[in-house]
Amino acid sequence: MVQTDMKQIVLKNALSAKPKASDFTPIQSQKPQCPKSGVVIRVIYISVDPYVGSRIRGKHMGEIPPVPMEGKIPGAAVGQVIETNNREFHIGDYVYSMEAGWREFAGLKEGTFHKVDPEAAPLSSYVGALGMPGLTAWAGVTQLTQIRKGDVFLVDAAAGPVAGTAGQIARAKGASKVIGVAGGEEKCQMVVDTYGFDACLNYKQDGWQEELKEHAPDGISVYFENVGADMLAFAVQNMQLYGRAILCGLAAHYHGGPPATTLIGPIIGKRATFHGLVVYDFYDQWQNFLNEMAPLVKSGQINICEDRVDGLEQAPVLLEKLMAGANVGKCVVVVAPETV
Repeated sequence: MVQTDMKQIVLKNALSAKPKASDFTPIQSQKPQCPKSGVVIRVIYISVDPYVGSRIRGKHMGEIPPVPMEGKIPGAAVGQVIETNNREFHIGDYVYSMEAGWREFAGLKEGTFHKVDPEAAPLSSYVGALGMPGLTAWAGVTQLTQIRKGDVFLVDAAAGPVAGTAGQIARAKGASKVIGVAGGEEKCQMVVDTYGFDACLNYKQDGWQEELKEHAPDGISVYFENVGADMLAFAVQNMQLYGRAILCGLAAHYHGGPPATTLIGPIIGKRATFHGLVVYDFYDQWQNFLNEMAPLVKSGQINICEDRVDGLEQAPVLLEKLMAGANVGKCVVVVAPETV
């Protein structure tokens, strides 16, 4: 019998605060029809990312939040084609899409998905180091700051997939030292042992700021910002003249508190260059990114750490964990087996 319905996760009510697992519920909905020139996929891996917490409250890039009890929760995914109206995609192909959402099946319109190669890299890596988080890292490190040999690279939220990938790309491109900042001993250990950073500063320990001088006595030349104003001020204070910075995320400001602000004087004094990074600007370079990065993932030059849960119903639990900063590595929901 052909399956005509599916499970998806929806919001119970409109949100005004940081999301919790109890804010979501599973429902049965109709399996999508195949769009013109599109495909239907069975979802295998879903990416859970920090922006989702803001996006579902209507606080991200002006995007409209999902309607309670029916709207799609945003989420990138890797899946396998089960129906196709596109001559370039065949049943059995694996694809990546930013438009899949928290559901068992997704109907994807033309232009919202691309093929991924399970032989080139592990399938789950396409929602992490080879997905939107990896593209973000690649864009910041190679396209904006244009990392070069001898750079001293610092990144905060270092245990996360964007920062962890960024540091590894910086190393592959010739950075002489790669230093991370993360919260907790477990995260810092992973940053050093798995991602291969030279050091990781545990901001939950007293005196962590002074440690940076031990690892970068002449200061840092490149900073990749994911957290907010206080961490940025610390980085600028320890920056070399003519340093470069990527402003990528504001995790400390997403769910309340004062808006992110910074003092202009120290930036002028350091003669620093700042680049704002919005990953949407680099979607047209996705294939170039994959061509460069997939071999690095397959060879082990880019290592991956995943924080996985099994089953679509566990997606809200993983999001709550992410919102609390308790995850270690890329948050991935395993929805279905890779092969059937």
